[in-house]
Amino acid sequence: MSEQLFTIHLDQELGTINRNIYGHFAEHLGRGIYEGIWVGEDSSIPNKQGIRLDVVEALKQIKIPVLRWPGGCFADEYHWKDGIGPRSERKRMVNTHWGGTVENNHFGTHEFMMLCEMLDCEPYICGNVGSGTIQEMSEWVEYMTFEGESSMADWRRENGRDLPWNLTYFGVGNESWGCGGNMTPEYYADLYRRYQTYVRNYGENKLYKIAGGANTSDYHWTEVLMKNAGDLLDGLSLHYYTITGESWHEKGSATNFTEDEWQNTMKKAFFMKELISKHGEIMDKYDPEKRVGLIIDEWGTWFDVEEGTNPGFLYQQNTIRDALITALHFHIFQEQCERIQMANIAQTVNVLQAMILTEEEKLVLTPTYHVFEMFKGHQDGKLLSIEKKEEDTNEIPQISISASKGEAGEITISLCNLDLHEETVCGLKIPSFDIHTSDIKTKILNADKMNAHNTFEDPNVVVPSELKSIKMIDNAIEVKLPPMSVVVLTII
Repeated sequence: MSEQLFTIHLDQELGTINRNIYGHFAEHLGRGIYEGIWVGEDSSIPNKQGIRLDVVEALKQIKIPVLRWPGGCFADEYHWKDGIGPRSERKRMVNTHWGGTVENNHFGTHEFMMLCEMLDCEPYICGNVGSGTIQEMSEWVEYMTFEGESSMADWRRENGRDLPWNLTYFGVGNESWGCGGNMTPEYYADLYRRYQTYVRNYGENKLYKIAGGANTSDYHWTEVLMKNAGDLLDGLSLHYYTITGESWHEKGSATNFTEDEWQNTMKKAFFMKELISKHGEIMDKYDPEKRVGLIIDEWGTWFDVEEGTNPGFLYQQNTIRDALITALHFHIFQEQCERIQMANIAQTVNVLQAMILTEEEKLVLTPTYHVFEMFKGHQDGKLLSIEKKEEDTNEIPQISISASKGEAGEITISLCNLDLHEETVCGLKIPSFDIHTSDIKTKILNADKMNAHNTFEDPNVVVPSELKSIKMIDNAIEVKLPPMSVVVLTII
């Protein structure tokens, strides 16, 4: 059993943790929207105007702050006018990216905005650059946000929405280097400059324009975008997925993996820190004041689909390994909170590293969901400086830690032990702060097996519980972290 000592400095605030770091992403992919979120008004599953209520209630519990839609790759073949008006008259299309299924467009702009209102979260809409026109994108913004008299605003009213919606976040294209058009960065930078010109601010609605950024370590893409269009964007995206192997042909199993594969997956997850640092250095060259936010609007694990499911639906299980990868990412994002203003895990329901899995009327919460719930105290908190007695020289740190202070003075400390076998004792000192164990609320998420996961038959295999192994020694908190564990302490 190892021991580590950390000192948390309440008087050293390093920045504000934007709540949108805890954002989500829902694409028209597999059973993510249809069955996962939208069941239709005639469904026997309890719903409000077609949106399934058990999913809404679960997402409200984790204080989902922002939701990205409609894609993803789907965004650049999505034509918004097909998804408004009477549902029986909406155009049907083939979802060529994801499984070749027929998309009936029953879930469109009005339904998405209603979902965001039910969740009390910000909408983040991604516009179509790949196959769409400037006029189409411009009219979508007008349709959603213009209050006065115009053909688009009048059309919105005809479709049942009198007042415009509040919309802040708007993405100008998605993955333009790949499924969004296979463009060069120079070409996309010019297109971005042109398209964003017509993404207008109407009235008091001010848009935060997000340019499609790099794939993983394509630093040249970031260089070109910042140099050629940096003055015209508010955010620049970055996409990175954690897989098991060295290539996309070696994603690995979500539940059947070796200890070596566990280690390699953790190493891949930790690579996010290097990516943020290197892309951030390029952004700093052109934007030293950090006006432009780094928007990591697709991240998470991407494993082989579950056996017997449609390969184009990207349905995968979710284990304690996914939970630790989630916690590790949040710590990395928070560490860079001056630059990172949003992150959106892929995806919300039934797709990739989902919060929720559904099967007809049944619903199960994943280990990843529980980490989001445990960490919600960090949202909008002040990041605190943490001093470590001895630096961890391992390629992958055994212990990852982050701490923040909330508006009411509460302190949230999150830790994760990435090791498969070794328990660790952590000492937490907070100078000039008198603490009693009665002031500390604790939660722990851990498992006995590295592939432990929740199923519809057994939904409570990996769920949070109270951490008992905590005590005070010389006004320091001593915490025992079991292997494969995520722990959150809240000090009131």
